[in-house]
Amino acid sequence: MKAEHFARLQHEQLQHLTRRHFLSKCTTGLGGMWLAGTAGRVWGASGALQKDPANPLAPAVPQHLGKAKRVIYLHMAGAPSQHELFDYKPDLQKLNGKDCPQEFLAGKQFAFIQGVPKMLGPQFEFKQHGQSGAWVSDRLPHFFSVVDDVCFIKSMHTDQFNHGPAQLLVHTGTQNLGAPSIGAWATYGLGSDNQNLPGFIVLTSGGRNPDAGKSVWGAGYLPSVYQGVQCRSEGEPVLYLADPEGITRDIRRRSLDTLDRLNQKIAEETGDAETVTRIAQYEMAYRMQMHATDAFDLKQENETTHALYGTEPGKESFANNCLLARRLAERGVRYIQLFHWGWDSHGSAASEALNKGFSDRCKEVDQPMAALLKDLKQRGLLEDTLVVWGGEFGRTPMQENRGGVDSPFVGRDHNPGAFTIWMAGGGVKPGISYGETDPIGYEAIQDKVSVHDLHATMMQLMGFDHEKLTYLSQGAAQRLTNITKPGSKVVKGILA
Repeated sequence: MKAEHFARLQHEQLQHLTRRHFLSKCTTGLGGMWLAGTAGRVWGASGALQKDPANPLAPAVPQHLGKAKRVIYLHMAGAPSQHELFDYKPDLQKLNGKDCPQEFLAGKQFAFIQGVPKMLGPQFEFKQHGQSGAWVSDRLPHFFSVVDDVCFIKSMHTDQFNHGPAQLLVHTGTQNLGAPSIGAWATYGLGSDNQNLPGFIVLTSGGRNPDAGKSVWGAGYLPSVYQGVQCRSEGEPVLYLADPEGITRDIRRRSLDTLDRLNQKIAEETGDAETVTRIAQYEMAYRMQMHATDAFDLKQENETTHALYGTEPGKESFANNCLLARRLAERGVRYIQLFHWGWDSHGSAASEALNKGFSDRCKEVDQPMAALLKDLKQRGLLEDTLVVWGGEFGRTPMQENRGGVDSPFVGRDHNPGAFTIWMAGGGVKPGISYGETDPIGYEAIQDKVSVHDLHATMMQLMGFDHEKLTYLSQGAAQRLTNITKPGSKVVKGILA
């Protein structure tokens, strides 16, 4: 009945529009009125999907049978160095300490390199692991045990070399503000299997949010209900979720009913679909008061599980967030985004840049991310859960020297030409390495994968043609794989 009611509101909206109201909306043209009647519709060969604003997170049927029912994205904010983790280059070790050849500098943009820097070989020991023989550095000893469940993509590249724009590109498909994140697209297209929790949940650790801020989990021009909801692994999951002192459950229910009637009146007067969506958000918050506390209660897990992840309930940590990600996945949350800050490999001494600081980050993520894969697999969740790990760009094979030739800064500069991510579960081939960089890990040279290619592949695994999952905004059918840069492709070589 709610869907029929909203359809009636849309039909009647023109009768309620005053001349003044009509003219106030003309900045967006008649296309804005058209949008109000078609919002939430996916255009494509499979037909149109009409979203119900009164129940925007209802589970939806994808365009084709997707293998990934949910996504857990582990973003290492600051961009970890592929040279110290997964992309082993013996030739780079041979060049360690030598002047960088001019051919590697000409025409390049750098954040901190000046003049002629020194080449910088791998700082840690690499060995092959598992039946797949994957090269992994000694910084990730727990991860050795799961490499056969992982697909490495070593030929990622981007066109952004500053953190904020690069993070926006990785998560929204554009370096500019205002576009929906991939998590918002996923919940828009698929809805959520749990109507008592948000379809898109964000967890952060490392002491700071990503450089790009909360825009990396925003809804952009999609209805606001699809934006990520930032939760916490310590204290209340969501601030101000609990009722104030003296407010009973019954009072809360009656106040929401009153607010609902007021919003329905506004919706009838304006025909604004966002108003109806906001009603759904208030109702979600009411249900979350009962269900979020349970979902985020890590004390319900046994000692064996805590030992597996290295978790400490009551603290904010990447380990706690990984365990929470598993708990949210098994409760039907569609898209779970983890950000772990602190991977920017700059420093005034080797111990700060690529030894202590980098090693500390590795210790923080190694055990939990390996445990997450093991836990999902033993519970039968990995086969339909897509797990993605990576940063926003790579690192240079030469060391930064922002203070000149004799600079004490020995970290690696930003490198958009090559970086490594890994994926697991959700229809991805396990135990393979896809793509290749040049002999020093500077540029992707074989089976290159752009950020838009990654997005197209993720959408394919979730059951969507990336060119047909669209939303009408500003007079155009917008999509995740930027319409201004055609040519994005699904990376079929990694599909199981």
